[in-house]
Amino acid sequence: MRNLVLVALLVRIGIALATRTFFQPDEYYQSLEVAHHLVFGYGQLTWEWLAPKPIRSIVYPALNVPIYWLLKALNLDGTDALIWGPKVLHGALAACTDIWLAELTRRVLGERYVKAAVLFSLTSIFHGMSLSRSMSNSAETSLTVIALSYFPWNIKLSGWRNDTRKALLFAALACTIRPTNAVLWVYMFAWLLWTLRGRFDDVLSVVYSATVIGALTLLAVIGLDSVYYGQLTLTPVNFLLTNASSVSLFYGRSPWHYYLSQGIPILTTTALPWVLHGAYLAARPTAPSSLKVMFGLLAWTVSIYSLAGHKEWRFLHPLLPLMHILAAKSFVDSSDAKGKSLPWSRLLRRLFIALSVPAIVYVTLFHGAAQIAVIHYLRHVAPSASRSIGFLMPCHSTPWQSYLHRSDLADDGVLWALGCEPPLQGEDVTQYKDQTDIFYEDAPEYLRTYFPERVDAAFPPSPFPRSKPGLQATVARPWRHEWPEVLVFFAALLDQTDVKNLLLDLGYAEVWRVEHGWEGDGRRRGGIRVWSYRYHI
Repeated sequence: MRNLVLVALLVRIGIALATRTFFQPDEYYQSLEVAHHLVFGYGQLTWEWLAPKPIRSIVYPALNVPIYWLLKALNLDGTDALIWGPKVLHGALAACTDIWLAELTRRVLGERYVKAAVLFSLTSIFHGMSLSRSMSNSAETSLTVIALSYFPWNIKLSGWRNDTRKALLFAALACTIRPTNAVLWVYMFAWLLWTLRGRFDDVLSVVYSATVIGALTLLAVIGLDSVYYGQLTLTPVNFLLTNASSVSLFYGRSPWHYYLSQGIPILTTTALPWVLHGAYLAARPTAPSSLKVMFGLLAWTVSIYSLAGHKEWRFLHPLLPLMHILAAKSFVDSSDAKGKSLPWSRLLRRLFIALSVPAIVYVTLFHGAAQIAVIHYLRHVAPSASRSIGFLMPCHSTPWQSYLHRSDLADDGVLWALGCEPPLQGEDVTQYKDQTDIFYEDAPEYLRTYFPERVDAAFPPSPFPRSKPGLQATVARPWRHEWPEVLVFFAALLDQTDVKNLLLDLGYAEVWRVEHGWEGDGRRRGGIRVWSYRYHI
């Protein structure tokens, strides 16, 4: 495993640079877009950043700030380095998961299982799709693995106190990025303190270290966030309170078994048989104590996360490396006493590799590629032919100024998309409808109601194209649009004949299109179309 660092960096940075697909809006709107807005002064900030009590910390987006600042200083922000720079950074952060997973496996199971664990990690479909992206869950995953690799699984070894401090430091960093990561550390340090019972000095040492590191980290976060927001701001508290409210349910409610029936199978994909068998081995009385603790951590975290109404696959991402360790246990132990794989095991291994690599290629190069391609196209359209651009699609369906980077479109009135602000004023979440909901309920009626009858060829800014994030509107449905020079939408919108005929009658015509792979959301099917006011065709 001497070349693991190089291999991990090449794989993860390579995947990051090759990725040209859309996965989650947070990749842009909770990371790159915020940093772009901070450095260049324009970009779209979502309600999480503009609410009276903002719930997002600037810590994670700030990782991208030095890259943007340097590109701006060197006058290179107009080049593709604007996109490649953050990709290299987050690819390198992703490689930390593979690198420190080797050490974590070594501590939990032993050297014999390291290669298998790293194999599962490098060929993980979910890692391939998500780990190298600029998402807080991805950085949280790397920091969690690093922290666990330093954690004192065996307190009989010398130097465990120093390892504990290192683990606390990286755990604290993980919690600054995702406060819910604290759930993992409640379990791990409760187990550590229980193990140290009767050793008062050692217990005091752990508590003291946790208090100092936790307090300093919290003060640093409060200080940075307060400087960014211009007032005293407690984002960790705001984050937890907001996610404990009905606001989180606006983004979907899932049954209690969601993580068991969907989350874990989707995260592990081809590794699932080994993960399940490894879990069985970990639950046996003869299993190594460290493996039992790790399995307990998995069970505890999944159980606590399952109590929340809103669930997403990626919330379990920090646990995926632990599942790969379980898979490695099964993978290696399925060999006979001479170390040779049994026939059925050899077949499964070949199938595992055969399925994983093509799937990674698909999710990084093809699935949702249109949503990235359209921004690259718009970035290079002449300003004289794109004086205003409107996106008639579900909110946050594409990257924004962090990819587009057009200062001539800095005004929200000339570059706009439909909004999707949650019910922040105490509305009934089951009855609440955002702007996107209203649009898709009856798109022709929306266009007739909130747009003028004719296109103004001067293309003035739209006075109120979307709901203002984090602010209470003085009237219901206050939206007012001007027809933009360029319209962007999913082809599924054209299935509504009234919409297509209206746009044609107004003088719009198609100038660009691209298809993409399968899409489960009917509103996003058919690829993306760009229509322009035909006077300029």
